Amino acid sequence: MNVFPIFPLTPLALLTVNILAWGFIHISLSLLLASLPLRWFRNDSPLYQSKKWEKNGELWQWLVKVRQWKHKIPDGKHIISKGYEKQRLQGVSLSDLEVFLYESRRAELTHWLSIPPACLFFIWNPIWAGWVMVAYALLFNLPIIIVQRYNRPRLIRLIALKKFR
Repeated sequence: MNVFPIFPLTPLALLTVNILAWGFIHISLSLLLASLPLRWFRNDSPLYQSKKWEKNGELWQWLVKVRQWKHKIPDGKHIISKGYEKQRLQGVSLSDLEVFLYESRRAELTHWLSIPPACLFFIWNPIWAGWVMVAYALLFNLPIIIVQRYNRPRLIRLIALKKFR
């Protein structure tokens, strides 16, 4: 017995609800995390630490050639004016680099938290469309997470160099 979708909708209604739901999820999470104090992202929690298997971010270049496409990802700052521009460094002072580091952690957390809500889409979508929504969540968020995980070890090395000069 198939219990999904709980709320069956017409194709046009499904498309509309899916677009509005994703818009709400993305904007709400972005605004929520942008409103958190920067000090919350100063802690180098295990989530943000480069894992040994990532080889200080180089795995991402080897695996998906991140340097070739990372500049094409739009910066959320242009959508959420409250955000921080991460397309390029805002300066090269130690404090500028540290703020960039903390903002990269905020960005990564935002995109990790944007994936689980995809499960909600099974409530009103047929199962196949629910899986399309899961795929969308992964395809939209994982590239941005990969960019953060690629850049962060390089940024940490740069900060260490600045501190020991």
